[in-house]
Amino acid sequence: MVLLFNLIDGSLLLLHYVLFLLFIGYIGRLASGIARRSLSEWWLVSFLLFTGSVIPAGWILSALYLTGNATAWGFAVFITATVLAYALRTLVRWQDPNPPLRFSVRQLLADRWDLFTDWFRGLTTFPKIVFSAMIGTLTVIAVTNLLLVLFTVPNEWDSMTGHLNRVMQYIQRGTMRHFGGTNWNIDTYPKSVCTIQIYSFLITGRFENAFKLIHHLSYWTAVVAIFGIVQRLAQLRGQAPSLSASIFCAIAYALLPDFLMQAITTETDIVLTAYLSVLLYALFSYRATDGRATEGAGVGVRENRYLWLAAMAFALALGHKITFLLLLPSVFIIMIYTVFWAPSFGIFFGRVLRLGAAILVAVSIWTLPTGYLKNIQVFGHPIGPPTALKHQSVERAGSTKNLIIQGTRNVIRYGYDHINLDGIRNTDLGFKANQVMRMPLVYLEDKLNLRLDEVTDFSIQPFAFDRRFVFYNANPYWGVIGFALIFPLIFLVGLSIVRSIPHLFLGAALLLHFIALSYSAPYDPFKGRYFIETGLFGVTFLSLLFLAPNIRVDVPGRLVGKAYVGGVVLLGCLSALLCVFLNIRALPFAWREFPSAFEADRVRVMTIGRPDIYVPYKRFDDMVPDTATVALGTINDDYEYPLYGPRLQRRLIPINPFERGVQPIPKEASYLFFASSVIKPQPGDIRLGTDTTMTHNVVVPGEDYYLRKLK
Repeated sequence: MVLLFNLIDGSLLLLHYVLFLLFIGYIGRLASGIARRSLSEWWLVSFLLFTGSVIPAGWILSALYLTGNATAWGFAVFITATVLAYALRTLVRWQDPNPPLRFSVRQLLADRWDLFTDWFRGLTTFPKIVFSAMIGTLTVIAVTNLLLVLFTVPNEWDSMTGHLNRVMQYIQRGTMRHFGGTNWNIDTYPKSVCTIQIYSFLITGRFENAFKLIHHLSYWTAVVAIFGIVQRLAQLRGQAPSLSASIFCAIAYALLPDFLMQAITTETDIVLTAYLSVLLYALFSYRATDGRATEGAGVGVRENRYLWLAAMAFALALGHKITFLLLLPSVFIIMIYTVFWAPSFGIFFGRVLRLGAAILVAVSIWTLPTGYLKNIQVFGHPIGPPTALKHQSVERAGSTKNLIIQGTRNVIRYGYDHINLDGIRNTDLGFKANQVMRMPLVYLEDKLNLRLDEVTDFSIQPFAFDRRFVFYNANPYWGVIGFALIFPLIFLVGLSIVRSIPHLFLGAALLLHFIALSYSAPYDPFKGRYFIETGLFGVTFLSLLFLAPNIRVDVPGRLVGKAYVGGVVLLGCLSALLCVFLNIRALPFAWREFPSAFEADRVRVMTIGRPDIYVPYKRFDDMVPDTATVALGTINDDYEYPLYGPRLQRRLIPINPFERGVQPIPKEASYLFFASSVIKPQPGDIRLGTDTTMTHNVVVPGEDYYLRKLK
């Protein structure tokens, strides 16, 4: 009988893998019938089709209580993908004078490889050295990160308390319906990314690291989008698309520390960045088709396909995370330039009507079902309960006057945070060099009496000129490429020293998002991860090094400029390598007192950000059977995901749901894991041994945990 069950399980696993590979191939084929014959556009359309198919399939399966059924997922995504592709193909051919023809992706890859090799051979000495360093660095990082994705477990704070915890709950319950978890994020956070993580996990045979698939895919999607956006920017400047400009910007973005660090995590901001990047690509592509399409009387027939793709990306982004609202002013600025700027009111009205209608339809599919309406029903607000809002929103500032004052302080604080040798300062020598470099900035702040580090009433964690290692190691900003290249280029465009209309709009979009992040929430040293979206706008300014005649670095002469750019690029490459190889949460090799993520035990890796709870969690893992049912009397900040066990087969039942008080212990539970602050210990309970005296690398102290055997 056991042999029969094993045979059935093996057959199902093979079926699921086959369905997964077929689905990936199917998505690629569908995209080749929608995208233009462009490798970057084919990738971006494939990404939209993949996410846009899996998410609605998740809503349907949740309603049918099939969220935990891998076979149902395997077939459902084909249905939604077929319907979505048919709708897009129909729209693409509607009023389009040049509908795209299906192309061979294999042949396109071969053509692009020949183009790349010809381009590289034709480079002069300086750009060849620069691109060799950048491509070599990215290759090393890409291989290392892929290994870290495949062979190391997730361990980000929000994932351990909320994101992955709720994914497991949805799988165990068979539905994504509201249930009331310990952490407020579990029920209030939009659920669209959960559908993709659940599908990836189940279809790969419950492979835990498949939870990272969508995040790692998002990393490369944003990189590809930057390449495509810069191609369009060259066209909009009246120039031929430049491979040098596009490749330089794409790789530079891939090496920005804050973006790079999320490529191996299950943090949600990198997925939002991917959606935003596709949205920007679609908008700039729409504007760039001016010369290849005509305008009818009152009806725009510029390639409308990009409006449909933009609407889809817009809805996916809004359905993914509410912080997309902070990007709306920036997106609107880009829309003014790419869509609303029209030769007549009739054309303007037609474009707005089509884009607006498309966004409304897309929002009804990919945004509204994700949980905002349920939050209004349960909490009276689309984001969540009042407690969470007061902790992380403008309400914490109090009066409007104080919000303006403290928000302005935050603008300066985040500006200071950007001027750091991120990655490099992970080393002792780099830390000292960073301190010396920033001495004039510290002196200036003191003389201006800005009190950035003294005023804390609009801060989650107080601002510090030398942030704690635990903060800057995991959450850097843009590093040397940001403050030494991107910012100066933005100023040159702003001062009209370098002229570029599209970059003026991109600069305005960047400034609006920077301001939105500063005024919308208290200062938080972990906010580095939010600026990866801002970086999408900023990194495009690097294209001017190959497009703007007065500052180009790929022409003879200009030795000082070349030396400066070359030095910054080399430091940026070093910064990226040190970010990856000295990231204590996912170390490829052991460093200092931190173990290699490949060699350390699962609980050790998962609790690396909360070292004081390692012992009790490890003891729990050793004492409780893999398939046990455990009641959880924990608090909002407690890690719960590691408690599912190495095979993710323990059933966990939270009995202290957020702001609802302790509930009765369910009869089916055989163990009770609890914090002494939630449930009072009684004789016979096992104290698991939290180190309540530890302060080193402890951001939020762990609770005093106990285990009670119920059966």
